Amino acid sequence: MKNECLKTRDVNDPYEIWQNEGWEWRVLKKWQADDAKPYARWYCAVKSPFTMGSWEYGDVYVAEIKKNAVKKEQIGCS
Repeated sequence: MKNECLKTRDVNDPYEIWQNEGWEWRVLKKWQADDAKPYARWYCAVKSPFTMGSWEYGDVYVAEIKKNAVKKEQIGCS
């Protein structure tokens, strides 16, 4: 399976947007094509009540996002 989300995107043009109670994850890159793998991770920009309105960037486990948030927007690859 080819990874269609391997190219890093800008925070204003993410592949997906996930949200939950003041938190927002913008998926900027998917490291693997299969998000169901146990340690699958995404490169994200994250905004929360603790970031004072700024974005923090880094890798996040896919399972952690899916467990705590709801997908609000699918912009790029599936």
